[in-house]
Amino acid sequence: MDTSVNIAGVVLKNPVMTASGTFGSGEEYSEFVDLNKLGAVVTKGVANVPWPGNPTPRVAETSSGMLNAIGLQNPGMEVFIKRDIPFLKKFDTKIIVNVCGRSEEDYCQVVERLADEDVDLLEINISCPNVKEGGIAFGQDPKAVEHITSELKKRARQPIIMKLSPNVTDITVMAKAAEAGGADALSLINTLTGMKIDIHKRAFALANRTGGLSGPAIKPVAVRMVYQAANAVKLPVIGMGGIATAEDAIEFILAGATGVSVGTANFFNPTATEEVVSGIEAYMEKYGVDKITDLIGAVR
Repeated sequence: MDTSVNIAGVVLKNPVMTASGTFGSGEEYSEFVDLNKLGAVVTKGVANVPWPGNPTPRVAETSSGMLNAIGLQNPGMEVFIKRDIPFLKKFDTKIIVNVCGRSEEDYCQVVERLADEDVDLLEINISCPNVKEGGIAFGQDPKAVEHITSELKKRARQPIIMKLSPNVTDITVMAKAAEAGGADALSLINTLTGMKIDIHKRAFALANRTGGLSGPAIKPVAVRMVYQAANAVKLPVIGMGGIATAEDAIEFILAGATGVSVGTANFFNPTATEEVVSGIEAYMEKYGVDKITDLIGAVR
């Protein structure tokens, strides 16, 4: 069986990777998961300078999911380059660096700094609030999506994956904007904006009031958006949102995803990624599928 996939010229041994923000930069999970078995490790968001994140409490459990308002806490690109890249290079897996920023300049600094580093792909988190545009996320304005994609493509040496926000009216508009800006691939979906109130304390469950909803609860929305995006553009799509099992991952692949990312499942099942890899192989064997690429977008 051939489980390999090609994303923007980078060949992954299988389509399974981690979702940014749920796996650290790999070291935290390496005692539970053999990173050599994964197609790629997607790191937690990396900014140009350290970000402290939001005040606590910043995680709350919900029905079939969770809310988080971590605020993209990270140690900054210099620590990441010195500490995390050397660790990941020990393993036979691709490295995808998730990049975050509060302004166009922030993103550009990280992309330029990573240009000479030995990483395979850059995933750009455009769900970040644009401080220069009143706090609206980059990914909620198609003109902003196209512009920042174009600017980053001028500076990046690695292929660029634009990570799309689901908090929009029409995901295909954002997908086409990223394609017009020169994106090499797309990943979606990021979290849906949600809220939880503690009725006993009569207070918000999160200090930030709102947070990002992830987990199995959002999977049907994610599958729908991946299907729409994959049929709207000619770019490879990495699907995510509620993937906890191989069956979930295969559903995304049939909808048009070339790759799949496992996120919130890592919190309640640390070996979820490995189980998804082996489950996909078992599915292919059961149904006589020789190449996983034959499954991509097979449901029209």
